[in-house]
Amino acid sequence: MFIEQGYRRTQMSDVATAMGVAKGTLYLYVESKEALFDLVCRYADHAPAAGEAPAFPIRTPRAGSTLRYVRDELARNQGVPALGAALARKRAGDVASELGGIVRELYDQLARNRRRIRLIDKSARDYPELAALWFEGARGGFVALFAAYLKARIDRGLLAPVPDIGAASRLVLEMTVFWAVHRHYDSRPEQISDELARQTVVHFVVRALCSKE
Repeated sequence: MFIEQGYRRTQMSDVATAMGVAKGTLYLYVESKEALFDLVCRYADHAPAAGEAPAFPIRTPRAGSTLRYVRDELARNQGVPALGAALARKRAGDVASELGGIVRELYDQLARNRRRIRLIDKSARDYPELAALWFEGARGGFVALFAAYLKARIDRGLLAPVPDIGAASRLVLEMTVFWAVHRHYDSRPEQISDELARQTVVHFVVRALCSKE
């Protein structure tokens, strides 16, 4: 419901209807919509680990705690180690393999957090502080780092020059986000596996940026 309608428009009655239970039943498990949203942010992409399951009913979180959780999660997961390693290297022996590794790692990271990313994206207008963490922090951070990587490799003649490095960096990210995340919520999603989508994204990025023509 949050992904379909956003935070503000979603009501507990909507959730109850979707689940086929009485509205009052929900309050046996969560104290409020805020508590439910916090729970979804935490477990949208994975089940609680052993011993991590919360006690019911889940209480309304303290002001700012959902935001702090998402900020901490983004700080812990937003890095693309292959990109950091590439930036630390002064030379790249096989730039096609290096670039492919970066894009694969990015795709996998986005796919692992697919529901949470979609949740934040859909709730952006209703929860601007949360949206800023993703759009300005995680997304902006990757675009800046990948742009630095492209510039370093282009300056050394290892990758093909592009009209605008910032635009090229954003293009790679948005294409990867679409195939790893947003296509799954399309009204008519492409019927291809994640692995095939991943391979296709990597193929296009590597062929485009490694071509010297």
